[in-house]
Amino acid sequence: MQTSALPDLAHTDAKPVHWLATATAMAAVVAAAGLLQPEAATATASASEHRVTQQHGGAPAEAPDPAGVTFPLDCGAAGRTVAESATGDLDGDGGPETVAVVRCAAGSGTPPSGIYVVTQGNGAAPRVVATLVDPAQKLSVTDFTVRDGTVSATLLGYSSAAVPRCCPDELESAAWQWKGNAFVKTTAPAGSASRNA
Repeated sequence: MQTSALPDLAHTDAKPVHWLATATAMAAVVAAAGLLQPEAATATASASEHRVTQQHGGAPAEAPDPAGVTFPLDCGAAGRTVAESATGDLDGDGGPETVAVVRCAAGSGTPPSGIYVVTQGNGAAPRVVATLVDPAQKLSVTDFTVRDGTVSATLLGYSSAAVPRCCPDELESAAWQWKGNAFVKTTAPAGSASRNA
């Protein structure tokens, strides 16, 4: 066996003091990395409205299912029906909400509709957090969409109690957007349903 002409290097015969120095240096690096964190993100939603947008394992949160929700609509024995629903991130928190058009399950006629925003916290049951159109307003809903954080619909109503319930004679194009801590409604000028039909 041939011996090396180079002198023995310090790291080839490590002593406990060398290991202690290495451990101290590594601890300093880990501590420094812990101090260098990105700036905290800011949020505008209240603590009660925060939603977890990632489930365990990193899967995106699913939109709440309106089928299991108790809507604030008294239909007696007729029951309620979800006529339409759509999902989207309405408050910008990264988690989807569901918007549902709900009315009584009448066999005929045009029962008034309600538009409700449904959310679901992590592990909680879906629940109504906002009423955009109350059925007490006696309006029907058409052209319903949720797109880019905006809920849009055409609202059909009646100018007087003498107008038959089958034939609304007023319409309004409405849109709702989350601003600060509430949904803000904007409308186009009211028109006549018969003129625009």
